[in-house]
Amino acid sequence: MFAPVPFVYSTPVRFADVDHAGIVYYPRFFHLFHLAFEELWRARLGPKAYVELIDRDRIGFPAVRAECEFSAPLRFGETASIALSVARIGSKSITFRYRIHRAEDSTLVADGRVVCAVVDLAKFIAVPAPTRVREMLADLVESE
Repeated sequence: MFAPVPFVYSTPVRFADVDHAGIVYYPRFFHLFHLAFEELWRARLGPKAYVELIDRDRIGFPAVRAECEFSAPLRFGETASIALSVARIGSKSITFRYRIHRAEDSTLVADGRVVCAVVDLAKFIAVPAPTRVREMLADLVESE
């Protein structure tokens, strides 16, 4: 089940995103996922929130697993609409789900998941997600 109201970020597909065939080169989808991830922090906690979490609080979210199913092409000049939800909040990890649609016709082009460990960057060990992170993500958690 998908979260009732995911966080959505839209961006144009740029020339650097496409391969010689004129479609988004598959690793670039993971870049689009991360853009939505960064914009979530900016939109919900302010423009410096993610940097402060990393630099001041020393909490990071390195990817430990990433997967994506591609279902349609996305081309230069089109707009990628990236819906971010949370598939699971574990004790020391968070699974983010990203569904990218072609904005022009709402076609689903990619459905991905990225499991991020919650890490104390000073010690580089997994730790529980801070309360403010859990609270920020609470309305994005998918129901079963």
